[in-house]
Amino acid sequence: MTPTHFSFTAAFFLGLMGLAFHRTHLLSALLCLESMMLSLFMALSVWALQSEMTNFSTAPMLLLAFSACEASVGLALLVASSRTHGTDRLQSLNLLQC
Repeated sequence: MTPTHFSFTAAFFLGLMGLAFHRTHLLSALLCLESMMLSLFMALSVWALQSEMTNFSTAPMLLLAFSACEASVGLALLVASSRTHGTDRLQSLNLLQC
């Protein structure tokens, strides 16, 4: 395993562990998701550069576009939940009360 492959894999799993273990606030969950998407984008970009094929050069941009859409939806949910519930704590969100 090369050092770059190890660093991208470690960054992804650190974001995944942060998402799994520190789920107190919605903002921290969104930051962990963004760190996972950033590590995937960087790994996909390096892979596209190393393979030297033009077919794979659009894949990182497509992933980045979906990541931007995911971030905007997450921030919209954060604003909506903080306006209705007064906080972004995940314990205050209950699907049965919606």
